[in-house]
Formats: sequence, structure tokens, C-alpha cells
Amino acid sequence: MKYWRGYLIAAIIGAITFVINRLAATFSNLVDMVYPYLTRTVQTFLAQWSGGLDFCVWQVAAVVLLLLGLVSIVLMIVLRWNPIQWFGWILTAAACLWFMHTCMYGLNYHAGSLAADIRLNVTEYTLEELEAATTYYRDLANGLADQVDRDGSGDVIYPEFEVLAHKAGKGFENLTYDYTYSVFAGSTAPVKKLGWSAMYTSMGITGVTMGMTGEAAVNPEIPAVSLPFTMCHEMSHRMCIAIERDANFGAFLASMAHPDKEFQYSAYFMAYRYCYSALYAQGSAEATTAAARIDSGVNANFRHDLDEYSRFFNEKLDQKANKMANSVNDTYLKTSGDVGVASYDQVTDLLVSWHIQKVVLPSQQDEAESVFDPYDETQVDLSGIVNAKKPKNPEGG
Repeated sequence: MKYWRGYLIAAIIGAITFVINRLAATFSNLVDMVYPYLTRTVQTFLAQWSGGLDFCVWQVAAVVLLLLGLVSIVLMIVLRWNPIQWFGWILTAAACLWFMHTCMYGLNYHAGSLAADIRLNVTEYTLEELEAATTYYRDLANGLADQVDRDGSGDVIYPEFEVLAHKAGKGFENLTYDYTYSVFAGSTAPVKKLGWSAMYTSMGITGVTMGMTGEAAVNPEIPAVSLPFTMCHEMSHRMCIAIERDANFGAFLASMAHPDKEFQYSAYFMAYRYCYSALYAQGSAEATTAAARIDSGVNANFRHDLDEYSRFFNEKLDQKANKMANSVNDTYLKTSGDVGVASYDQVTDLLVSWHIQKVVLPSQQDEAESVFDPYDETQVDLSGIVNAKKPKNPEGG
């Protein structure tokens, strides 16, 4: 029995974790009422605790755990431990870590959507609506692409990583106090540089947020134009916005609401990429034509940044490493309650709905209020019309 004790404990902890997740999925409304607010408080405390260190605590902990695992293998061989018993305790340790992650952060995957929190009505969109949104984000990106600083080669010149990291929180503060979106009232502590960046670049990983240490970390090697957006993406995760679709949209909103043009450009740069990819992926002749038409309107500076962004990942990405990382991430997301890596691209649904609700509908309302009145002297010359309304004399005459 002693050989199977570790397996039994691991099974019990795993079963408890599974039940907690199922209950959270079933009673998601109850989770949304309490859990995100509690965990945001925990994340704020952990971010303050770990923020005093320049390195990622979780990365050091991962190395320590790996070394302990190797030491335990050596001891197992030297002391002739039973390998079956040894593996059972390894499973127990893994089960404990998953249980801690679930309690401290993981149930946020079952909380309400960001769209509901900011009162955004998300519906299925038409091709025309997608085309209009893509054009809108392109035009804003075009304008900002000509305003950000550039070097002699045409590459954007952004402040150093640490400067951007300290600025990133301003966008979330504006969303909280100016837009009254309380969901963003979490920690705005600066993100950290992700260690072993070259390895993560080869995998296509731009950032990681660890709920058990309250650390949001970003790969410093990624193209500068996407750096502000990625920082806000990881900060959104630390604010307990777990679903990747929602974290992407949170990054867009925070970057858009930021006073600095570098953040605004990053917001519309990424919004255009997501919407254009969705438009092109539809595959119909009409969609292909629309995508080509929109793409032809990209100006020189914006085009340069789009090409450099694609070139960076084409050159740095290791296909095998990327495939493995995507597989691991997809499994983690689906196990946690997200739809998988496809969740990232689903931000297009929110971006199109945002454009409809915040741009299209208000403009239509303005047009409806400007109804032509043939008897209104401010819209037409009424001289000579017998029954025309006479303008009032300000002096009472």
C-alpha cells in the first residue's frame, strides 16, 4: 500500500480540483460575483511583493523544482527507492501545484466575459461590418504611423522597455476612472522582462503571466510596435481577465485609452491585423476583393511596420518549437475553460462589435437627428414663403 500512497493522494487532490472547476463552470454567475474581486486583491498583493525583484520569481522557482526533480532521480538510483513510489510523489507535487493555481487564479476562466463587464453587445457580424471595422482601424493606424518617431531606416523608435512598462498602467487607470470600467481596477505594477527570451521567441511566445506569483512578463525581443499592446495584454491577465480573447481586447482598450501615441498606434496596429486576418480568412471572392482593397490603402510607414513584424517572426520562429508550445498552451487553455489557442483570434468579434457600437451607431443617430426641415430658416432661405416660421426677435419685437 505504501507504494501507492502518492498516487492516492494525487488522485484525491486531482479529484477535488476537478470538482471545483466543474462547480465553477456550472455556477459561473456566482463565481463572477465574488471570485474575480478576491483574486484581483491577491494579485495586487503578490505583484507588490514580487515587483521588488527584477527577475521573474516563477522562473527561478521552475529551475529550483527542475533541479529538485533531478536530485530526486539521483537519490532514487543511489538509495534504491522504488521508482513506482517515487513517481507517485511526483504526481502529488504536480497535483498540489495545479490545485493552488486553480484556487488562486484558475477559476477566472469561468467568470463573466469582459464584454458583459463593459456593457458591449457582441453579435454575429456581416462581411460588410467586418470590412468597415478593418477600414476604420487601418485609417487610425495610418495616421498614427506617421506620428511616432522613426530612425533613418524607417523603424519605430520607442522608449526603453522599462519606461514603457512603467507607463502602461496609465491606460488602465483611464479605463477605470474615465470610462468607469471597474473590471480594470487591478494592479498596474510594471510588467517584467521575460527571462530566456530567445527560447520563447523561437516558440512564438510573447508574454507569460503567472497567477501564483502575480507576475506579468513580456518577451523583450518582440517588435517594438507590438510591445505596448503585449504589455497591456499580460497586465489584463493579472487583472484576472483570463480568457485570451478578452485579454486581447483589454489590451486594445488600455492601449487605445493611453495618452501616448506609441500605445495608441500599437492598439490600432494589432486591431487591424486581427480584423484583416479574419477578413482574408473568409476566403470568398467578395472577402478577398475587400481585403485587397483595404490593404491597398495602407500607407508607407504602416506597411513598413507590418512587413517588419511579419519578417521578425518568420525569421525567429522555430516551427517545431512553435508547434509544441501551441499544443501545450492549447491543452492548458481547454483544460482551464477557454476554447484553446483559437481564443486569441476571437478578439475580432469584440473589435467589430466595438466599432459598430461606438462608431457606427452614434454616427447614424447623429444623422437621424439632423432631419431636413423645409421650414427651418437655418437650413433653407425662407424669404418669400408666406407660411414660413418667422425667426424670433431677440429683443422681443
